[in-house]
Amino acid sequence: MEKFEELRKKYNCFIFDDYKIIQEDNDTIEITFYFEIFGLKKFKPIIKISKLDIDFDKINTKTLKAIAFNMGMIELISYWKAACPKRILIECGKLTQEQIDWFKKIYYNGLSEFRYINHIEKIPMDELFQIECNCRPEYANTSRYNETSMEYKGSLIPVGGGKDSCVTLELLKEHKKDNLCLVIGDKAPQLKAIKKAGYKDDQIIHIKRTIDKRLLELNEKGFLNGHTPFSAMLAFTSYFVAYLSGKKYIAVSNEQSSNESNIKGEKINHQYSKSFEFEEEFRWYINNYLEDHVQYFSMLRPLNELQIAKLFSNMKKYHKIFRSCNIGSKETPWKWCCNCSKCLFVFIILSPYLYKKKLVKIFKKDLYENKDLLNIFIELCGYGEVKPFECVGTPEEVNYAISRTIKQLETEGKELPYLLNYYKENYKLVDTNSDIEKRYNEENNVPKEFEKLLKDLIFNDENEKIPWNGFHGSNDQ
Repeated sequence: MEKFEELRKKYNCFIFDDYKIIQEDNDTIEITFYFEIFGLKKFKPIIKISKLDIDFDKINTKTLKAIAFNMGMIELISYWKAACPKRILIECGKLTQEQIDWFKKIYYNGLSEFRYINHIEKIPMDELFQIECNCRPEYANTSRYNETSMEYKGSLIPVGGGKDSCVTLELLKEHKKDNLCLVIGDKAPQLKAIKKAGYKDDQIIHIKRTIDKRLLELNEKGFLNGHTPFSAMLAFTSYFVAYLSGKKYIAVSNEQSSNESNIKGEKINHQYSKSFEFEEEFRWYINNYLEDHVQYFSMLRPLNELQIAKLFSNMKKYHKIFRSCNIGSKETPWKWCCNCSKCLFVFIILSPYLYKKKLVKIFKKDLYENKDLLNIFIELCGYGEVKPFECVGTPEEVNYAISRTIKQLETEGKELPYLLNYYKENYKLVDTNSDIEKRYNEENNVPKEFEKLLKDLIFNDENEKIPWNGFHGSNDQ
């Protein structure tokens, strides 16, 4: 708190000065944003989008600029947070008061983990920042333009490389001739998953997001740092690509557990920009201030983590290639670090369906035998002070998966590994006859044309496309 107050007193104004859209060639666009913490640093982050097949005769350039400007309104959070200036001055775009209020809410909620980690979680939104517009005349037109001759069809699927995006790829593969996939960073698991789903090179849009090195230098010097709502940036970037490529849908892969707070009784959510609340807010914004031809939704919103894990357990072609570990993503090749909350959660949620040999083959270790993971294990089960600040499921889902795995091992007369034995000795097993694997969350925006597919998968275990064979001893063979 002391450093926060010291920095914002010294650096009291953040400026979004400009943005430039450059068409490098027929299939590549580069967007540069110009930010400044007044009196400290200027920044020039870049987003490069390549492998686009664009018919510029059908593109409204005013709309394109409007979307890019809004991308910048989200990108600026990563740079503002270094010193948290109270004034955010917008000089290259026009915002209504309604838009200003919308962005303030997205910033405040999207920075909830950042506020908590830096001990400023109690500061009211209006005290944290004020957004002011001093729009230069040449940037006055940054609002909605609906004129287009584009034919919108198919889906744009952002692919992160984890089990969730693999499930979405598989669910929508029958529509793949009209679909495109989007990847940020070109990691091998992303590209391999896309290829396994049957997509070709010309159906992959590549995004390169370059962080200005001057921000990294500030981080090293001890300026404020922490989690920002990356999925909000992904939403606007995906919208930019969908508009250019004529996609009717943006199909992300966020599920129910992203709605849950990490702190009991508090609205502190690591996954806010993956939540249904954000999804609804984003849909409202694009329908009111940008093109309304593109629909943003989550394909997996009706499902919980356990249902997704159940589906994924039968998608064997992805088992060797999927990755979710953020620590391991910094290495080449991308690995499971096997020592973080994300790795342990994925291991737990898949264990009712793949433990032991198949799961250990994926991770190269039995994470249930890792004593160093005990504290994380306790937090994932909901018995710690906080839920880990990662994209992990709810304690209900975790406890169900653990209890079911324990019961199965005991039925087979097998010895419990360290973490499962700890659970058995300290906590009560939950009822594994509950309906958790048959739930369907009606609070979603899944288009009707895809909804039947999801319901068939959940309510019909005999589905031929992705069959569920049940949990049985053959998993250990």
